Amino acid sequence: MHMFIQGSAPLASAGELGWLTKALLGVTLGSVEWVLWLLVVLSVASVAVMLERGVFYWLRSLRGTAELFSLLANAQWEKAKALLKGQKGLEANTLGVGLSLIKANPKTAEENMSAALAKGKIGFERYLSFLGTLGSNAPFIGLFGTVLGIIKAFHELGKTNVQGADMQQTIMTGISEALVATAVGLAVAIPAVVAFNIFTRALKSRVGRTQALAHLLLGGMGQHTTPEAPSSAEATPGEAPMGEGKMGEGKMGEGKMGEGKTA
Repeated sequence: MHMFIQGSAPLASAGELGWLTKALLGVTLGSVEWVLWLLVVLSVASVAVMLERGVFYWLRSLRGTAELFSLLANAQWEKAKALLKGQKGLEANTLGVGLSLIKANPKTAEENMSAALAKGKIGFERYLSFLGTLGSNAPFIGLFGTVLGIIKAFHELGKTNVQGADMQQTIMTGISEALVATAVGLAVAIPAVVAFNIFTRALKSRVGRTQALAHLLLGGMGQHTTPEAPSSAEATPGEAPMGEGKMGEGKMGEGKMGEGKTA
């Protein structure tokens, strides 16, 4: 048994790698620093998106929310228009469309406000998909760099004749350098995920507030809409036309006159 193991070792070491394995090994043995540079670039882009989205959301915040609810509940349309003047948030744009159609049919106003809300959401959702994608995939990019670093560390170890403590030091040094990529990937992903959740939650709150204000506006429009008067051609059931009553009375008079002639 011992002789079989000794004889098989040279065969295993003498076996050559396939051409595909050699090609992939040549790619993976390159420098891992490009992964770190990629993560740094993505991190800078992520910070830029966070700042841009933060300023965008802040400039489009609704001012006087409680007062606006009160004005719409009391059907004070002109004061509501004055309050929304100069504001350009999601709520202001949507309600501005509804207030401009205050004398129109409530169904028409509702459809136009729904269209304005859908259009406004596009601007608030811009670049959020980048933050979500980066937060989900940055750790995997860092892990990819770590795997490449470990492959390179073991390959370099196989080409050197070190033993004992020197071998352990060489392995630990290579692995520690490779794990830097994973740490950088997590450092890029965590802020992106947090920012994505914050902006998504803020957008949901704005959409809910806009829908509540729109329903309040539509309710006031429905209460203050004057119903159309019924057509004069429509006859009310159970009531005879005035002309027929007079005609009946005339016939009754004719009958009385005939009775007098007979007498």
